[in-house]
Amino acid sequence: MIHAQTLTAVLRTASEAGEFVREGFTRRIIRTGELMTVVLDIEGGPWTEADPYHAHPHEQTCYIVSGEVLFLAEGSRPERLSAGDCFAVPPNVPHSIQLLSQTARLVDNFHPVREDFLK
Repeated sequence: MIHAQTLTAVLRTASEAGEFVREGFTRRIIRTGELMTVVLDIEGGPWTEADPYHAHPHEQTCYIVSGEVLFLAEGSRPERLSAGDCFAVPPNVPHSIQLLSQTARLVDNFHPVREDFLK
């Protein structure tokens, strides 16, 4: 994880080792005091089912860099998204994704920082 506390910081995904999250999920994190960006690499698709729904008290935006996912959120219709698309999730809204391609890279932004992602 890279933390810009008083100076600027740079995350180079080609040279920064990813953190193993779980099978098929690797992430790299850069953050300031109140904002967190997570580069999430997913493999092992396509999936036959979506990940379980989850919710958190953070605002979230997500940019799909590569691959294709089905975005699911409580109260909304499923959205098939691919490279260049984005989604946004208000706090405490249950949501999930289903990987439709073999791999995907997502860039998530969270406010405030997801303390549960920090070691």
